[in-house]
Amino acid sequence: MIHRRIGAADAWFSDRRFGHSAAPFDSANLGRHVGDDPVAVRANHAEFAAIAGVAPELLVLPHHVHGTTIMPAIGTEADGVDADGVVTDRIGLGLLAIGADCAPIALANDIACAAVHAGWRGAVDGVIPAAVTALRARGAGPIRAVVGPCVCSAHYEFGAELLAGLVDRVGPQVAARTADGNPAFDLRATIVAALEAVAVDDIEVLDVCTVGSPDYFSYRRDGRTGRHGVLVVKREGHPRGG
Repeated sequence: MIHRRIGAADAWFSDRRFGHSAAPFDSANLGRHVGDDPVAVRANHAEFAAIAGVAPELLVLPHHVHGTTIMPAIGTEADGVDADGVVTDRIGLGLLAIGADCAPIALANDIACAAVHAGWRGAVDGVIPAAVTALRARGAGPIRAVVGPCVCSAHYEFGAELLAGLVDRVGPQVAARTADGNPAFDLRATIVAALEAVAVDDIEVLDVCTVGSPDYFSYRRDGRTGRHGVLVVKREGHPRGG
């Protein structure tokens, strides 16, 4: 478990070293869509919420679709809807973004916070600027970001033709090489470039590759597996936005 304080929020990045799920989802699977026992998933959500000091009934987890939709939330109305991020200025609302190679991202300024899911499609299509725009609409102050555990370029072999098209479209930062020298997509560099392009003030990238670490779920490594993620919650002591 990794914890960061950013702006108005606390961000908790889960691993698989707690929870109630059986193999191949062992043990702290947060994904509802992967075939795990729903009872175990609810117990995992409740345990994660307790670690973060959030009431379990105030967790909000949208259904990620590798798009660019960011849902504003004042309650749990965004739970289960198709979106790749949630933003709020409400104290105590637990925003979840999950993945198993895609990046869970925490964002916050002095008033509001957001949890974002970014795979390669979302990263190149604009989920990052969409999240930052939504955050700025709800609050002021410097924006801070933490990019959570995700696949690193050393383990992210990518089709050469598709990669070349993304380089032409987005820029050279998307391209890298795997540990074996094959064409690779650099998800972290793409996300960082997108954050810098919209003037995010402080960016931290957690140095954890999901493929390389057995403490994290990885679809590329294991196929059928669970999902870890980030839980972002606005802390007490910060004003509510308008």
